[in-house]
Amino acid sequence: MKRKTWQGAVAVWLVLMLLVSACSGNNNASHSGTSSSSNNPASDSSSGEQVTLKFMGWEVSPLETESVKKGLELFMQQNPNIKVEYTTLPNGTNYVTKMQTLLTANEAPDVFFLQSDYYRDFVKRNQLLDITSYVESDFSMDDMIPSAVEISQVDGKFYGIESCTVSPVLFYNKELFDKANLAYPPSDPNQAWTWQEFVDAAKKLTIKDGDKVIQHGVYGAENYYMTLALVMSNGGNWFNEDGTKSAINTPEVIEVLEAIKDLRVKEGVSPEAKLLSNAGMSPAQMLQTGKIAMLIDGSWALQELSNLKFPVGVAVLPKFKEAVTHGQAHLHVASAHTKHPDEAWKLIKFLSSEDYQLQNVKAGLWMPNRVSLYSEEGINKWLTEGVHPEGFKDLVPYFMNAKVYPYATLGAGAQKINENTTAELDKYFLINQDVKTTVQNIEKMTNEVLAEQK
Repeated sequence: MKRKTWQGAVAVWLVLMLLVSACSGNNNASHSGTSSSSNNPASDSSSGEQVTLKFMGWEVSPLETESVKKGLELFMQQNPNIKVEYTTLPNGTNYVTKMQTLLTANEAPDVFFLQSDYYRDFVKRNQLLDITSYVESDFSMDDMIPSAVEISQVDGKFYGIESCTVSPVLFYNKELFDKANLAYPPSDPNQAWTWQEFVDAAKKLTIKDGDKVIQHGVYGAENYYMTLALVMSNGGNWFNEDGTKSAINTPEVIEVLEAIKDLRVKEGVSPEAKLLSNAGMSPAQMLQTGKIAMLIDGSWALQELSNLKFPVGVAVLPKFKEAVTHGQAHLHVASAHTKHPDEAWKLIKFLSSEDYQLQNVKAGLWMPNRVSLYSEEGINKWLTEGVHPEGFKDLVPYFMNAKVYPYATLGAGAQKINENTTAELDKYFLINQDVKTTVQNIEKMTNEVLAEQK
């Protein structure tokens, strides 16, 4: 959500940035109510002077980039004195590293995407503009769902606003269910399949030609992001309630890890990851072509799936004890050293607006993080035939009540913990490290990292 192909381009881009960047400066990290730009005509869009904002994000897919650019066109129409120059980099750890480099050199863009996992670390480093007074005077957090407020707020202050919300869900190919004469998975959280019901369906949807499986029942549960949602449904978590210690070495977590691995190793209903890479297909394409019947993935995948033009359905995840998922999304933030804090706030505010969210929600990329967009009237603004499958409205409480993605509130150390956890889970799922050793290793490494942050 690759590396070698863009490193050279990034190096050239950085040189150009150092020469011509309009983003460097020495503004204070906080805004006291009267912006330092108010006495600077070059940064006051109301003065008639043209202001250029550098805006940076990542490209997961061309579809997402197209959506962002459409939104920026609307923003510039509404703010004719502000020009936004949008640049993308690939997502992932390298994006964060590159942004840290630019911030340290005072060459960062004015406004940029920031993964929720790293938001609090950037705040701790004093690298983000404190937008608290802007939020208090010019924005209502009352219309944000609880997870969005909790993720955006740090010790009572705001340094960014969450862009939307996304959550792990279950996608499925309706044609394959119809051929198997199976009922579709439920979209209503109150009717969520039990884990055993899910396994039974996956078995019926797994088809062999001799000894070769030509259609697998499900794929995606071994991705740590999706695994965590299933762990939460069993009352478990990676961390304790206040995020000070690991909570992975528990019966609740172990039960889920074993159940997920059994899908592939014991039941034979889930393919190995290499099947996807060898086939040269994305998980969405595997679902479209009938290589898999169900796909556990992030809700954002609906945009790609709906563009593949096949009968796709969306359901809640199977449950162990309760029907639950986690929710989070990237934040829009401004550099502490932007020369244009007022204009940067205007862009952040727009990127959090209904106008901007709706185009991406309509396309299936996002789910809204505004309470008003989950009312009957609000749902009618974004529910789109041909994108959102029949019964999608039943998922509304699933997104609204999603638990906060724990990495989003973890603070510094999240990146290292994430990397350690992923590496250990890969050993468990892919090279048969036993589950007890896996959770013990993760527990030890996580606690060491968290102890360093105290």
